Amino acid sequence: MATVSKITPCLWFDDRGEEAANFYVNIFKNSRVKEIVRYPADSPGPEGSVMLVLFELDGHEFTALNGGPQFTFDEAVSFEVRCKDQAEIDYFWDRLTEDGGQESVCGWVKDKFGLSWQVVPEGLYEMASDPAKFARAAKAVWGMKKIDIAEIERAANGS
Repeated sequence: MATVSKITPCLWFDDRGEEAANFYVNIFKNSRVKEIVRYPADSPGPEGSVMLVLFELDGHEFTALNGGPQFTFDEAVSFEVRCKDQAEIDYFWDRLTEDGGQESVCGWVKDKFGLSWQVVPEGLYEMASDPAKFARAAKAVWGMKKIDIAEIERAANGS
């Protein structure tokens, strides 16, 4: 069931919102496309083409808007995927970079639509309660592309 929220991310696409929603729904468990809304006559988009796609990713609601080429994604906004273990990090990393996605640094990837994601371990921020441990872990992360949990733990522990 979707999380009830007054805030729903709306992702602006040129004309690939439905394709993107289906891509994301196939990556995240407990996800689905809820509704597709088409442009009516006398509207900014071609009549009958997809205007909005309402979808859920692991119970969180999103909207994809096919609004034209005026706006594109950049790294100023990203979605964080907190992973329970290395297998989950590997899964999301591989899926989000497939078919033209791009690896970046510190666990960041850009998917084939240009949307940025942070694929990180669940426990990373808990290390912040120990500043020295967190500093060592952060330094290790800064040298990575895909996160390696074992390496972060070794660095955090000073080994």
